[in-house]
Amino acid sequence: MKAILFTNYGSPDVLELTEVEKPVPTENQVLVKVHAASANPLDWHRMRAAPFLVRMGEGFFKPKDPRLGADIAGKVEVVGEHVTEFRPGDEVFGLGSGSFAEYALAGKSKLALKPANLSFEAAAAVPVAAFTALQGLHDKGQIQAGQTVLINGAAGGVGTFAVQIAKSFGAEVTGVCSTRNLDMVRSIGADHVIDYTREDFTRNGQHYDLIYDAVGNRSVFAYRRALRPQGLCVLAGFTSIPRLLEHMILGPRLSQAAGKQIIFQGLASTSQENLLVIRKLLETGKVVPVIDRCYPLNETAVAIRYLEAGHARGKVVIAVG
Repeated sequence: MKAILFTNYGSPDVLELTEVEKPVPTENQVLVKVHAASANPLDWHRMRAAPFLVRMGEGFFKPKDPRLGADIAGKVEVVGEHVTEFRPGDEVFGLGSGSFAEYALAGKSKLALKPANLSFEAAAAVPVAAFTALQGLHDKGQIQAGQTVLINGAAGGVGTFAVQIAKSFGAEVTGVCSTRNLDMVRSIGADHVIDYTREDFTRNGQHYDLIYDAVGNRSVFAYRRALRPQGLCVLAGFTSIPRLLEHMILGPRLSQAAGKQIIFQGLASTSQENLLVIRKLLETGKVVPVIDRCYPLNETAVAIRYLEAGHARGKVVIAVG
């Protein structure tokens, strides 16, 4: 089978379409014939080993695991002997291992049946980004109906899901994005939009119950200024290591002194319960994946380079099957 591998760290030029053996599922795994996958920032962070701390888990000199890709949508090919939830031919989506390939393995608890109203490409755009948004807003942010919620980075992969998920909880949502994305962010449900090239949401006099920031490009003091009393800011992204350390170390201390909270979300965890919640939102049309571009498997390097540039509107998808 064909798969994208990277045997050295570096730019997208290190990605190679290579012939490898088809993986074999263990007793609790499922082998999926991949129809589509999607790219996430984690992919290019692994590819470049950036920041340098990535090497502690991935390997200091070269990657221990040369495969890329986590989001997956496709058809079940083979199931392990202890898998009763799925059978060959089922259309599924979720999280797999090395999904930039013709076949990939996934744990049975990391998959769900694909919503019938979604294409494979749309389903593949969902898992990591939607997990991140749902866990940030619900688990960390404790979002409630009627709250005023601001989403910074509302046009990105996580942000487009965050806007729609926040609306599904009954919040009044403000989306922050660039000029070219204002209409798109309105179209997915934002009640208000702010063009960050013209207006600073931390200095316009507006205050929010919950700020969900998929970018992480503001200071602790700026977030604190934009929160209402007892407000909460959940940070899902970061722009530099110094900024990350500021958010993680100073954020909780400085914000609590003002009766507010600023917390860093960290990596979203795998949860079949969350996956089923997301599937329900997709089936009812409350959440619709936003896809910017779709590339064939042999152009994965082009897709990663485009994502890495930071201007993708919604998700970047890799069509495999």
